[in-house]
Amino acid sequence: MKKKLLLTAVVLVVIVVTLFLLADRATAPTRESSEQTEQGSSEPAEIIEQSPDELGFDMNKYSIEEPGSIWWIVNRERPLPEGYVPPDLTVPDVRLRLNASAEQMQFRQIALPALKEMFVAAQADGVELVFGSGYRSEALQRQFYESYVARDGQAAADRYSARPGTSEHQTGLAVDVTSPNLACHLEICFENTPQGQWVADNAHIYGFIIRYLEGKENITGYQYEPWHLRYVGKELAAELHQTGQTMEEFFNVVAYRPRVLAMARLGSCSCCC
Repeated sequence: MKKKLLLTAVVLVVIVVTLFLLADRATAPTRESSEQTEQGSSEPAEIIEQSPDELGFDMNKYSIEEPGSIWWIVNRERPLPEGYVPPDLTVPDVRLRLNASAEQMQFRQIALPALKEMFVAAQADGVELVFGSGYRSEALQRQFYESYVARDGQAAADRYSARPGTSEHQTGLAVDVTSPNLACHLEICFENTPQGQWVADNAHIYGFIIRYLEGKENITGYQYEPWHLRYVGKELAAELHQTGQTMEEFFNVVAYRPRVLAMARLGSCSCCC
């Protein structure tokens, strides 16, 4: 009799525990439904195409139109205001090609820290850069341009020299770099010098770009100039270096409407934009 009562009690306990577990499982949220509650719907998210702005690059951080902006785009179709002079020109504390009193030995103060940083970094790598030419007034650019026209003719001069009022050098943000012995100074063979190779690989790290790239003559309107650097800041310089684009391509603006049929690769002209 005692055994029967004990067996009955055990059966009742098992039934009660089973019912309790079933009831708890029916009312408790599953792990999956809990995650859905915390994270939202389990439906796959819609893939949305993102623009460069949305991907983290702010294309409106600086103006490409405003005189003095470090992203100001100046070219044949986008001239400077007549007689423009940058407000903060100064002589950089780097090795200069000419006497410090020469007009071309000036640069915008806003870009001086980056310029100095680049020259110091090059020297640390065993490469000595020389500040060949910086700011040029509209009057000085006119002298250069007219001398090139007299020597080579206007069609040829337009391939390698900016007309007065359209030169990046007048912004004070462009610099022609060279070597201490002036090897391949303002010539395309500069790309093969230690200085040319170093700036091609490293200038973007310090906010500078090679402004007139090889193979982009039909866009910029000028021959390849491996010595001509333009300060645009580290963010844009990195973006352009990575994409291999010119400023005109990146910002989708017009640079050049062809006036000649061919853009020759002039390897021996001592000239620049």
